[in-house]
Amino acid sequence: MNIIKKYNSTSLIIRIIIGLVLGAVLGLLIKDLPVIPLLGTLFVGALKAVAPVLVFVLVISALAQGNDKLDRRFGLVILLYMTSTLLASVVAVVGSFIFPQTLKLAETAEAEAIPTGIGEVLSNLLTNMVANPLGAILEGRYIGILFWAVIFGLAAKKICSDTTKKMMEDLSNLVSMTVRWIINLAPFGIMGLVYTNVSTNGLSIFVDYGKLLLLLVGCMLAVALIVDPLLAAITLKTNPYPLVFRCLKESGLTAFFTRSSAANIPVNMELCEKLGMDKEMYAVSIPLGATINMDGAAVTIAVMSLAAANTMGIQVPFATALILALIATLGACGASGVAGGSLLLIPMACSLFGVNADIAMQVVAVGFIIGVVQDSVETALNSSGDVMFAATAEYAQWKKKGKSLPTFLGGDTKVDI
Repeated sequence: MNIIKKYNSTSLIIRIIIGLVLGAVLGLLIKDLPVIPLLGTLFVGALKAVAPVLVFVLVISALAQGNDKLDRRFGLVILLYMTSTLLASVVAVVGSFIFPQTLKLAETAEAEAIPTGIGEVLSNLLTNMVANPLGAILEGRYIGILFWAVIFGLAAKKICSDTTKKMMEDLSNLVSMTVRWIINLAPFGIMGLVYTNVSTNGLSIFVDYGKLLLLLVGCMLAVALIVDPLLAAITLKTNPYPLVFRCLKESGLTAFFTRSSAANIPVNMELCEKLGMDKEMYAVSIPLGATINMDGAAVTIAVMSLAAANTMGIQVPFATALILALIATLGACGASGVAGGSLLLIPMACSLFGVNADIAMQVVAVGFIIGVVQDSVETALNSSGDVMFAATAEYAQWKKKGKSLPTFLGGDTKVDI
């Protein structure tokens, strides 16, 4: 019991760093420890299993008990999500023109069922929205989960009694507590995930594609540290970096290792609670952000598509590349909330330049090679941005009502820091 108490009293960030270091050291020194990779598999599996249920019950409960004050904040957070994703794709286009990349393509990847145009992406989104809600929960399709949760929540608000609404709140709290227990074991899961990556791939896998990887990561860091904070600063008219770094530390770090925006939803929910946000707000905006706030995915789609065009010797005018930025923005919203979800949308963007499907799928294969880092950074950017923009919209509403910002942003309102 003393060991457990000591474990729980230690900062989760410190525990995660210890797990990270242990996983990396063991991965370099010992190659065959099947129990350690199992820890990572169990951790991610548990998060992925409970996240769809959490989203479903949280959104229903929040809307059932909610009032009509959600409107302005919700509209602002959607605007921030979409603007950020568009600007991220523009950053990727500009970066690709300044540092043009070509790829070493070898074997042709096996063809998969991939979107062939933006119309097909939008059609898939609409189809997934009205899919069977139980099937959506079982398969982790968050567009469908969110759509049906909103419908059921609005219906419950109209017809359910206060007793039923209280039962929904209790169910939401029950699932949230389960998630907190799983998150508390994150250091063991991260140790397993890091061990698997290091022992399997070593440190040499990124040499051939190092420049491409640097461009991808550089664009994502520019979005995380310049573009997104600028949007928050314009909205809040204050220094946003304390909020930015808080979100990167507590949300981005775990998202980096789980490599799934959907699996990181429970982490973001808990962070929103610590930031003093209204549960009625973040219970809807965080699941929505995991679906449409896809800065990292937009960067990946734009950079990889332009690299494919350069490899084929296709001269892309800058105006056409800006059209790519718009396509990448819309396509990124269709990226699934799982590891590597953005890569399968690269062929859709490549088709804008006339790059054939075989070449495009080779580019996808390159994406999976560097995905150990690329997808991790992408997910960290996406997930931390979900919380940051939800908090930005919330705090903007505080200012309009005359309420002071949190102390860590220079105001007087105390929150759990």
